[in-house]
Amino acid sequence: MTFRLHSIPPGVLTVGAVSFTVFAWASAFVSIRSAGDAYSPGALALGRLLAASLVLAALLVIRRQGLPPRGSWRGILVSGVVWFGGYTVALNWGERLVDAGTAALLVNTGPILMALLAARLLGEALPPRLLAGMAVSFVGAVVVGLSMSSGGDGSTSVLGVVLCLLAAVAYASGVIAQKPALSFGTPLQITAYSCLTGTVACLPFTGQLVAELPRAPVSATLNMVYLGVVPTALAFTTWTYALARMPAGKLGATTYAVPAIVVLLSWALLGEVPAWLTLLGGMLCLAGVAVSRYRPRTPTDAAADMQTSGTR
Repeated sequence: MTFRLHSIPPGVLTVGAVSFTVFAWASAFVSIRSAGDAYSPGALALGRLLAASLVLAALLVIRRQGLPPRGSWRGILVSGVVWFGGYTVALNWGERLVDAGTAALLVNTGPILMALLAARLLGEALPPRLLAGMAVSFVGAVVVGLSMSSGGDGSTSVLGVVLCLLAAVAYASGVIAQKPALSFGTPLQITAYSCLTGTVACLPFTGQLVAELPRAPVSATLNMVYLGVVPTALAFTTWTYALARMPAGKLGATTYAVPAIVVLLSWALLGEVPAWLTLLGGMLCLAGVAVSRYRPRTPTDAAADMQTSGTR
């Protein structure tokens, strides 16, 4: 029996896309730490985007999807330069100057900025439940960040903090720019051409990548390729799929699950046993996502269920 993707309910596909994206982006933090010792921020960004572009170009050929419509190009160019290019370089650079906990805390201001920008520029609502869930998750991100921070010597880099904040702004701005583009093109088209745009923007780092590639250990290069294939090519495509089907602010709130998953992955893959405060912060992050995603049943939902059960 042939499996057909369109036979799966759209809601299930959207949840699956969001879940895959969150897990893939969480794994990226682990891979960045592994590859960042051998590659400079710009070289790592370019190598990652080159690997992603190759995969996405192949998918475009397989799916027979050509150039996106003209109306989508503004969003593609902005998200490509700002998010795929700028965010990646800024985050790689910032994580070399501040500890992982501080970086995670600063980058997690992104979903808040995203929700505010979506309300201001896209006219999306800010329901109290979404705001409450984001507040709980942000507190959890703060707890995770403080518990993982090693800033006892007071040597936190101001430049590192600024770079992580720039990464958060680039992340939020890129999502907001991408949302209208999805009204014209498919998720694969928007992702692929945004990635290609980001790759072009990172071409000035070609010399660094060429110089560092022969000296880098195989494990670092494999991590760079993984970053391009899974967290970028595949996860950005599933992200745009979900973004086309739900509000940007609400989708952004789901990424607060990333710190909790990073803690678990670091525990499982790197042997970093989390402190009880880190686990508490991770639980708060997940609880906040659950609150923001919860939708109480309405009389309309109950009537629809009764109608469905009556037609079986």
